[in-house]
Order: sequence, then C-alpha cells, then structure tokens
Amino acid sequence: MRFSFAARASLAVFAMAVVAQPLLAQDAALPIRVAIVGLVHGHVGGLFNALPKDKNVQLVGIAEPNTAVSAGYEKRFHLDHALFYTDTETMLKTVHPQAVLVYTTILDHRKVIELAARHGINSMVEKPLATTMEDTLAIQKAAEKYHVQVLVNYETTWYASNTEALGEVAQGKLGDIRKVVVHDGHEGPKEIGVGPEWLPWLTDPVQNGAGAMFDFGCYGADLATVMMHGKAPISVTAVAQTDKPDIYPKVDDDTTIILRYPRAQVVLMPSWDWSFARKDMEVYGVNGYAITVAADQLRVRYAPQKEESVITAPPLAQAESNSLDYLAGVLRGEIKPDGDLSSLETNVVVMQILDAARTSAKTGRTVTLEPLPK
Repeated sequence: MRFSFAARASLAVFAMAVVAQPLLAQDAALPIRVAIVGLVHGHVGGLFNALPKDKNVQLVGIAEPNTAVSAGYEKRFHLDHALFYTDTETMLKTVHPQAVLVYTTILDHRKVIELAARHGINSMVEKPLATTMEDTLAIQKAAEKYHVQVLVNYETTWYASNTEALGEVAQGKLGDIRKVVVHDGHEGPKEIGVGPEWLPWLTDPVQNGAGAMFDFGCYGADLATVMMHGKAPISVTAVAQTDKPDIYPKVDDDTTIILRYPRAQVVLMPSWDWSFARKDMEVYGVNGYAITVAADQLRVRYAPQKEESVITAPPLAQAESNSLDYLAGVLRGEIKPDGDLSSLETNVVVMQILDAARTSAKTGRTVTLEPLPK
C-alpha cells in the first residue's frame, strides 16, 4: 500500500476539517464522473492514455478555450467532439462532474478550484498546488467553505519504492531520521521536447511560480512533509541559478534547498540540468538507510549489517497505485487523504516550503517559517 495505511493514523498530522461527502451506497459501484479543465499541461497526454483503461472513472467533459489545442488532442486520442467546451462553467453546469482534473497553468489552479468548489465539485490538480501562498490559502478556504476535496497529483506518489521508504521511516526501521536528500528533474523542458502549449508558461515565473525550483522542488517537499509528520521545517535556505540563460532567461534551472527540522536536515535538489531524468530519494537514519531506485526498488542497509542489499518494494494496492483509482477511492469514502502525499494539508506545507525557497534564493538569506494564519 502507499502511505495511507495504519502508519498514517500514527502520524499526528495537523488536520483540516475538509471531508467530501462519500457517495451513496447505490452509487458507490458507478464510475466517478470526471471532467478535464485545461489542456496546456503536457501531463494530460498520460491521462488520456490512462482513462480508457480505468473502469472507476468516466470522462464527461473537457474545457479548453484554445480550440487549436483541443483539436490536436481530439485528433490524437480519437475523442468525441461532443466532450469539448470552450468555457469551464458552461461545461460544469452541463455535464455535472463529481471532480475536475486540472491541466491548466499552475497560476490558474486557484481560479479553477474556486469555480468548481462553488458548484460542489472536487478537484485534483497537477503538482504543485499553486504559485503563491495567497492563492494557497484561498484554495484552502474554498475547500473548507464548500466541503470539497482538493488533491494534488505527483508522479512519485505512485512509486512503490517511495511508499516502502516512507513505511520504513514510520515503522522506525531506520531509527530517528537525520538526513534526507531528494534528487528530481531532467535535462530541461526544452531539451526533452516539451510541447509549444506548455513550454512558454512552464518557463514563466508568474504562471509557474519559478523554474526547476517549483517544477521539481515540490516532489521532495511533498515527501519530506509526510516523512516529518506534516510539520513545516524551522527554516528554508535556497540557492538558485540559471546555467542556461539563453534557454531559460526568466527562471532558475538549477536549485538546492535545505530544510532544517529540529533534529534533521532535508536537502532538495530540483534541476533542469541533470545528465538524465531522475526522481530518487536517500533517507538516512541512526540505524540504517534506504535509497530509492526507480519506481520499485531500494538499496537498504540496517545496523549491524556490513553491506547494503537491493530489495523490491511490494506492489501497491490498485486503489493507491494511480491517481484515477485513488480519486475514486477518496470520493467513495474508501480512502481518507488525511496527511498523505496528495492531501491539501500536506500541500499547504509544500507551498510554505516553495514560497520560502523562492524568497531565500532572491534575498540570499535563510527564511524562518512562521505559523500560518488561522
């Protein structure tokens, strides 16, 4: 299972009283009605590949104002033209989805979530949650006011290796955690061929929040927050630079972020300058370490062993192995997203970290985190 088993209950995470109403018993077996809002985030291609295979969800609408972008996806994935709308609210009122899957710019997350919430509709957005703390707190307020779920989708949430590493931490197998290092990123969005509807806003500091710092720093911040029982770090120190100004003149492409906790440090290394794409994590405790290798393996060593070994993480339960089945499980009341990797409360802390990192990199100073306003 991913990190929502019994260990989650022991995590004393701060809780926000936002619980979407579970489906009625007679509706629990029906597919969840979902609509897509936005087609400018390239991850939507993976979603279109997954939707026909998933019996837990039914696509009922797609809202995208750019008709050329819509036409491209309609042709590529052989989609019914009747699914498409140019206005989000018109679509919501017409097809009545239970959740929206948001593939807009990160800047537009707040607008879409607030609109959906007013209609009593849940949201799942691509990481990160927002671009600013102002938008983050507004999203949190909307979720509370309208009693809807707001979830954040990370590719690494569905890695069995990460679930196993988090489980070993929660079970005390590694002892008290002292240092965590998370590497995330790739050669660069332009270098890997990010599409023309995606690249302009991904490399814009307003629409994306930052460059590699937000694009990939959020992965490690998410894992660290769950590992640290939902607590924000004491302080955040970040160094950001642009090694390829001819390609990324407006944003960072390489960043190092240090999170200080009472008895541990977490180092996040988001970058668009890696030789090869990577998403891996090293967790060091006083009694051992676990280093994730790809999606399902780990290198581990526990005291008093003299050598490390390679283990394969147990496969995840179906409902916790991908975003669509997870969303269906949450809306049916089968999964409680309290303090897990996708939850709103976890991702509010993630945004505290990213916002502080951006400030630290700009000012050259360590940022001490203050409690959020109630």
